[in-house]
Amino acid sequence: MPISTGTVELERDPDDPDGVTVLVNGVPSSYLDLVDPTHLVFEYMQQMAEVIDRIAPAGGPLDVVHLGAAGCALARAIHAERPGSRQLAIELDTALPELVRGWFDLPRAPALRIRAGDARTELEKLPDASADVVVRDVFAGDTTPRHVRTREMVAQVARVLRPGGVYLVNTADRPPLSGARAEIATIDRCFADVVVVAEPGLLRGRGYGNLVVAATDDLDLLSSPALARAIRSLPAPARLLRDDELVGYVAGAQELRDGPPAS
Repeated sequence: MPISTGTVELERDPDDPDGVTVLVNGVPSSYLDLVDPTHLVFEYMQQMAEVIDRIAPAGGPLDVVHLGAAGCALARAIHAERPGSRQLAIELDTALPELVRGWFDLPRAPALRIRAGDARTELEKLPDASADVVVRDVFAGDTTPRHVRTREMVAQVARVLRPGGVYLVNTADRPPLSGARAEIATIDRCFADVVVVAEPGLLRGRGYGNLVVAATDDLDLLSSPALARAIRSLPAPARLLRDDELVGYVAGAQELRDGPPAS
């Protein structure tokens, strides 16, 4: 089906009659379980959910901003697990939000508002200290536009987050992961504590894949041994990098700034 940024289609899961994948321009962008909204299939969403689960109070409502909406799978899960949450999903495509509302049983405003617009432009309009979580899941094809990866963008996220709030980033790269390292280094210079979660083979330079970056000024939230155990225990076990390991991983990477890339 045509949308303003290309095409969108729904693909039924051949192994699960309740599962649907939303493909935007041929790329899987969301997987929704039509019966169980807490069932997250994409590995990076499972990893993000483990971080969100550790935000206090457990099970309490959160104010969440999603930069990149697609099918709103993570927003559905948060709504189910943390009743009373208020969420805003920002989606570049002007047609997609109404389509997904028609296809899926999504929470209604004020539980979930979906706004069409550029992620950074809309983020800059939000009030200071108004969100507990900001999730960035913005892609054009298999890459993330530069203007939502820079130091200036991260500063806007930090402004919108409340003290102790969490920034969750889905980024993707291929060997030698120079783009991911630069982005991690950029985020690391803006927050007191940062961890990276990824499949071990990807960190060793094998293939294309997703990395989750979690950043906060709460020095206790990401250092929990329970979080590291939960990440290792996911269906697709992942590795968590922090502290000296993370410093070594991004050593030599230059932060990303607005303006043309350095030559």
